[in-house]
Amino acid sequence: MQNRRLQPGTLWPAMLRQAEHALRCGALQRIETSQTVLESDGIRFVVRQVSSLIRKEQQRRQTQQRHDEERPSANPFLPYEPDLFVADISDTHLALLNKFNVIDNHLLIVTRNFQSQNALLNLADFESLIVCMAEFDGIGFYNAGAAAGASQAHKHLQIVPVPLGVSETPVPIEPILATTLLDGLAQNVPGLPFRHAFARLEPGAAISVDAAQSLLSCYRALLEAAGVQPVEVDGELHQSAPYNLLVTRRWMLLVPRSQERVEGVSINALGFAGSLFVRDAAQMKAIERLGPMAALQRVALPASALR
Repeated sequence: MQNRRLQPGTLWPAMLRQAEHALRCGALQRIETSQTVLESDGIRFVVRQVSSLIRKEQQRRQTQQRHDEERPSANPFLPYEPDLFVADISDTHLALLNKFNVIDNHLLIVTRNFQSQNALLNLADFESLIVCMAEFDGIGFYNAGAAAGASQAHKHLQIVPVPLGVSETPVPIEPILATTLLDGLAQNVPGLPFRHAFARLEPGAAISVDAAQSLLSCYRALLEAAGVQPVEVDGELHQSAPYNLLVTRRWMLLVPRSQERVEGVSINALGFAGSLFVRDAAQMKAIERLGPMAALQRVALPASALR
């Protein structure tokens, strides 16, 4: 077996070099976006209007069409596009640039072999995430299932640098999270009007490779607190319901999902961090009319559904 381990201090410069190369050769397209701040329930949400979502939506429809025609679904990670390769993280995971990036330096943490995006995260997943989070301050996230915003069936975590835009805080949702005074696992946050589970992390836990097991235990406690149960599928543990996971160096938040879209707007894990994406002015008006927090509430589960 090969011993592939990312050398400390190499990921960020490798990502910058590869992004420059990928832009030159056309593997990445520089996308012009406009940012709007919408205040909702005390949170200054960052909403980006971006045309690249149209291309991503087209790819999603093409993949679904192939599935409907009972042909093998396209998998962009097997094989991956060489121009998007950034680094070997471990024997089990590698880092790729996100081809449809809206936020600069958006990394995908992809399993080398196929695993389902409906599978529960495991120790190797958290080890690989921690390696990346130690390299730069970012927010890691996982869209667990199509209804949670996952566009590919091959397991991949993601990480983007913070701050997430023109927000006054690195992660816009953090002012609400700060209202939770209790430490420990599975605490409910006042002000989040949907089912969720939240935990503060021990200082340094998300950047210490030795702490991967404790992060895995925290994640499983949040799943249980949010009512998401493990289900065995072909010998692999899957989730009983779709959810989004957010991980920073300071906290972890898990939100079960009821649907992917509201008023046609697709919402993934970053929506629950306070960062939303729309593809045109009509979608922007829909989010303005609903309010960002109400939009999140519509795609999540009722808070009253908690135990």
